[in-house]
Amino acid sequence: MLPSMFQSTTIPVLEQVVKFTEARHGVLAGNIANLDTPGYKTRDLSPERFESKLKQAIETRYQPASQPYDSRSMGLSSARPAERHEAKRLEAFRQVDDAMKSILRHDGDDVSMEKEVNEIMKNQQQHNLAINIMSAQFRLLRAAITERVA
Repeated sequence: MLPSMFQSTTIPVLEQVVKFTEARHGVLAGNIANLDTPGYKTRDLSPERFESKLKQAIETRYQPASQPYDSRSMGLSSARPAERHEAKRLEAFRQVDDAMKSILRHDGDDVSMEKEVNEIMKNQQQHNLAINIMSAQFRLLRAAITERVA
């Protein structure tokens, strides 16, 4: 019951955003730490790739369970349709996690401290926004459970 309650909210999507921004922050901080290292090439996680995979996961999440799809690709031919659909949704979010594992390597000649700090600030704002929305979701759930106004 609890997993399905959380799956009907934006919490799983926000969780992926928080995980991505935390991982990207570590990579960007490493770039700043190594700006003076000879031969160091800056690295980054692709926000565009992450957003694309997240969008695909969200679209998969909201497809009706009765929509036909090839269960052989999931290896679930003996599972019930609802179980297969839930497995497909989970697989879509696993692909979002995979998007965080690919690191882009850029030419180190065009990188400056200002650019890296700017990227960290944008990343931090995205992280804070996701955390604030997630906190609001949890407050709403707590209010619904306790039947009190938050």
